[in-house]
Amino acid sequence: MTAVDTPVPAREQTVGRPLAVVLGLLTVFGPISMDLYLPVLPALTAELQSTTSVAQLTITSCLLGLAIGQVIAGPLSDRFGRRTPLLIGVIAYTVTSGLCALSPTVEALIIARFVQGLAGAVGIVIAQAAGRDVYSGGKLLRYYGRLTVLGGLAAIIGPVIGGQLAAVTDWRGVFLFLAAVGVAILVASLVVFTETLPVGRRVTGGFSHTLNDFRRLLADRVFVGAVLITGFTYSAIFAYLSGATYILQGMYGLSPQGYSFAFGLNSLGFMVFGFIAGRLSEGWSERGTLALGLIMTAAGALGLLATALLHLPLIAIILSLFTMVSGVAVTSPPATSLALKDYPDIAGTASSLLGLARFAFGGLAAPLVGIGGANDPVPFGVVASVSAAAAGLSLGLVNRRRKNRNVAGIA
Repeated sequence: MTAVDTPVPAREQTVGRPLAVVLGLLTVFGPISMDLYLPVLPALTAELQSTTSVAQLTITSCLLGLAIGQVIAGPLSDRFGRRTPLLIGVIAYTVTSGLCALSPTVEALIIARFVQGLAGAVGIVIAQAAGRDVYSGGKLLRYYGRLTVLGGLAAIIGPVIGGQLAAVTDWRGVFLFLAAVGVAILVASLVVFTETLPVGRRVTGGFSHTLNDFRRLLADRVFVGAVLITGFTYSAIFAYLSGATYILQGMYGLSPQGYSFAFGLNSLGFMVFGFIAGRLSEGWSERGTLALGLIMTAAGALGLLATALLHLPLIAIILSLFTMVSGVAVTSPPATSLALKDYPDIAGTASSLLGLARFAFGGLAAPLVGIGGANDPVPFGVVASVSAAAAGLSLGLVNRRRKNRNVAGIA
């Protein structure tokens, strides 16, 4: 391991601001793909003569594409480098965003969204893996904190822009805007992004070698615990993404613009608390910060369930959402660092499993929110609460490994 870690400080000194900015921009694929069109989701449902639960499959299909695509892109980037897979993925994302805009039926849109997710997954996994290529220690924690902040910023900008776009265009125009975002990121990647994984550090071998890498990761309690925590907490987030637009607009009467600003407030919490968590993890404790985030997530989720059962006013659901979303942000930097910091040699593969959990768990949770129909918030509260509880239980895996390491050190 020493041979791998030794050159890291030198690579850190060569990371310029433009590359750091592009690495951050790559994180917008997920949030911008999900959030930008949420304000027009009800209108999309009506125009395509669909039901709420079927329309929500456009979210689920994109999430599953993002999950599966990372499992493919991560190992490939470990083998062939980061830059070439990234450029291919961004081009494909741009093209499929245009296809989404041309979809004649909700079924066609569901398929196009899945392919869009596959393509967008490349940018997400490479942002995490390339960060591990060039950072370590405290700088790595701060980097993942910045990724969380930028993800929150994209989540703020996405629905706000989507709400404003809804005033001048329909949902097809929103997807054309996503295609334009893809073009902008492609240009930035072509001009700025340089290869972060030298040929000498790339993984060799075929499919069997990749399977061995997966087995190596899944045998690590800390890694599995961090991945499960990420997956379950993001189940709550994607339940929110799927259900909040119907609840806030349909039940509480917010306009698309009003919804976008309410969403933006919660995303601001995600951004601020994600930044704080990166600093807190570095100066205090990764596991302590992780536990704090899980407590906040559970408190917010239980607040949502209470709001649904007791029919509390708008302020109650806004505060509960803010607490839950901010709690997930607190868990993100320490969970990502715990999962990746011990695997610089297979950072892409490790990132892919982290992303798989994040988006696959979220994709499975999203349609459950609509089981009771657009005007029933109880399934939303139940999904969020169960997800938070499962994430809390997963913390035991991380803590148990720490004790084992201490015993080994004493021995």
